[in-house]
Amino acid sequence: MEDFTVNEMLEMQRKLQEAYKDRWQSICPENGKDKLLWMIGEVGEVIDVVKKNGSQSIVEDIQVRTHLVEEMADVLMYYNDVMLCYGIAADELKHAYTEKIERNMTRWK
Repeated sequence: MEDFTVNEMLEMQRKLQEAYKDRWQSICPENGKDKLLWMIGEVGEVIDVVKKNGSQSIVEDIQVRTHLVEEMADVLMYYNDVMLCYGIAADELKHAYTEKIERNMTRWK
């Protein structure tokens, strides 16, 4: 199975937003906060799946696992909306993520 890149997700999200631009809130910096709030709501749904079903069910029960992964996809969709709202490119995110990982690798030594 090949990797699923941030650029692929962003492009898919752009297409989805374009398809529903007349119905949905526009992608712009002014709406970034709203997209973050929607994302947090979706994170809550991920937590509910784990809380209601237990960690072991996520590994063993295909229906529970499918539900969890679907909710995680919702989180990623809003995450990508936030990136689009603020014009954050995959390279910019990679740079910040890499720097943060490097700091965290030595933080608690």
